[in-house]
Amino acid sequence: MSALRAKKVLLGISGSIAAYKTPILVRALIKAGAEVQVILTPSAASFVTPLSLSTVSNKPVLTEFVDDEHEVWNNHVSLGLWADLMLIAPASANTLSKMAQASCDNLLMATYLSARCPVYFAPAMDLDMHQHPATQEAISKLESRSNIHIPSAEGPLASGLEGVGRMQEPDEIVAFLEKDLMSKMPWLGKKVLITAGPTYESIDPVRFIGNQSSGKMGYAIANQAAEWGAEVVLVSGPTDNLTLHPEIRLESVMTADQMHRTCLSYYKDSDVVVMAAAVADFKPKNPKKSKIKKNVPLDTLSLEPTVDILNDLGVKKNKQFLVGFALETEEGLDYAHQKMIRKNLDAIVLNSLADDGAGFGHDTNKITFIKSDGSHNAYPLKSKKEVALDLLHEINHLINE
Repeated sequence: MSALRAKKVLLGISGSIAAYKTPILVRALIKAGAEVQVILTPSAASFVTPLSLSTVSNKPVLTEFVDDEHEVWNNHVSLGLWADLMLIAPASANTLSKMAQASCDNLLMATYLSARCPVYFAPAMDLDMHQHPATQEAISKLESRSNIHIPSAEGPLASGLEGVGRMQEPDEIVAFLEKDLMSKMPWLGKKVLITAGPTYESIDPVRFIGNQSSGKMGYAIANQAAEWGAEVVLVSGPTDNLTLHPEIRLESVMTADQMHRTCLSYYKDSDVVVMAAAVADFKPKNPKKSKIKKNVPLDTLSLEPTVDILNDLGVKKNKQFLVGFALETEEGLDYAHQKMIRKNLDAIVLNSLADDGAGFGHDTNKITFIKSDGSHNAYPLKSKKEVALDLLHEINHLINE
């Protein structure tokens, strides 16, 4: 699996003769699965044309804050938020200095200063420029700010001299990115099974018993696990157009029985299992095969319990690290802890309908992570993406213990 798969990459190109290699670099990034947006400094356009770069990236190349021809503002803040990583290659001595000093006189620098993602830089310049104390000081300063240095290579330079200063070749830059990203994937090689969303239990062909679960929490956990390099299977009840990492295998189900069977088919080989779905507790005993007419009296609806998926997985647990969820309205800690013991879980996540912004349908959640020894960590209200990251860190810590 490529670590660049589905990554949004901002490629900043500054004014260096090495810019002639960047169309090849764009192609290599795209071949690795990345989506690439190029930002070109005005001086870089002397070395490589926007037309060449837009052709290989299949996106308009951005050079100025305002595109006068199309009356469009190129929003550097939005670009910085869009990217999963930023790569400045080649990074000229001038650009390195601007990055170090937060000098902001072009779109590339404004975007760099707005970026919240990891930033990689690949210097390219002549030998003496590279060795100059001011350049080395700029590189050291950027490294101290957690910018990631792709060191220059040694070889023939444009001046005719030979030494350190060459930008790494496109394939070598991509390999560097892959290796660095892989090193930050703690679940690389792990098989993870996650459930999400509600289940619907049919009353008749058009009506059902269900709940208000949106699936957002389970999808956020699945996406984060995939970002960590895991091989993820997501078993999901009905949801509404939620974004999913392209490496995730999605198994769509409707009922609790279908979710149970699907989970069992993957459970044996799973390392981590997170049961975030809100499975319906009851189902109609005798669902009708045709629609119940409005004028037909329906005084009672006979129900029976659905299969307890979490309990069954707890009984069958072998090597799996099994995590459940408990959504409560009162006395949550005690109930969740008892549920964890009763169902043979390794941990359980408690969230409460009594907390504003938590529970079904929200983009935020407030959880308490409860461990098998009864100790727990309570987290404040956060986005479900942040909650997913907290949850995975908790699980990873326990696994590594």
